[in-house]
Amino acid sequence: MRFTIFQDSKIGGRKVNQDRLAYAYYKDTLLMVIADGLGGYARGEIAAEIAVNTLNHRFQAEARTVLQRPREFLENAVHAAHRAIVAFADKHDLLECPRTTIVAVILQNGIAQWAHVGDSRLYYFRSGRLATATQDHSRVQQLVEAGVITPEQAAVHPDRNKIYNCLGGVIPPTIAHSDEWKLQVGDSIWISTDGFWGPLSTAEIATRLSTENILSLAPKLMEEAEDKAGAESDNLSVVALTWEIQDEELSTAVDDGTVTIPMAGFNSTMNTTHEFAAAKDEISDDEIERTIAEIQNAIKRINR
Repeated sequence: MRFTIFQDSKIGGRKVNQDRLAYAYYKDTLLMVIADGLGGYARGEIAAEIAVNTLNHRFQAEARTVLQRPREFLENAVHAAHRAIVAFADKHDLLECPRTTIVAVILQNGIAQWAHVGDSRLYYFRSGRLATATQDHSRVQQLVEAGVITPEQAAVHPDRNKIYNCLGGVIPPTIAHSDEWKLQVGDSIWISTDGFWGPLSTAEIATRLSTENILSLAPKLMEEAEDKAGAESDNLSVVALTWEIQDEELSTAVDDGTVTIPMAGFNSTMNTTHEFAAAKDEISDDEIERTIAEIQNAIKRINR
């Protein structure tokens, strides 16, 4: 399995980065996941942390060959993440439960499928155009679908950040699933938080992908998104992948970021615990260690 992948997260103009993201792979199976803690609720970064850790933990446990039912895996893992967030809030007697969005993708046997909750997005690009995308679980998206406002109006609508579906809410999340997509060479999958996709034109991303590698394009787009948003820039995070020519004779990873999965072994790359360093005024180092231990214990309890 051969692909090029990029991952990064920026704090933007905020005091705390509430985004979490990861990718992990084993043999012929790969997971991409991103979560955006909701800023209107306490400890949104912890909800995002729990969500990403839960999916990564389950992926490591179940992807030792291939996932027999990827859709079922995504459904169960996202609900497990929701329960772990609620369990954390109950244990700490929080007045309100931390909440987060999530997008998760499984690629295996040359097929991609995904699930999402909230307004973090997935874009699937093919041949210089947007082939498909997730639909936000937001109030403004409902207005767009009803024909009340246009997509252009939605981009500047005062309620554009209000979502009705998330992990950690009073009502368990309703998970939206994709169809299966057979990957073609050059296909590119991007998952991102709203701090990234909000300021940028999807059509421009598609056009530039026709001439630029994601390893050069994605950092530029992150800078452009941050610059366009200005001092009020939200956290912005991206995991982007391009599907490459598959060749069984190729060896392990090459230095340009293209990855070929060996016959055995597991690899995971996450931006989780160290990101709490951006919030030292709010959370001490000792509390960070205790919180992470509690998150891991909550995940283990939910997985039993």
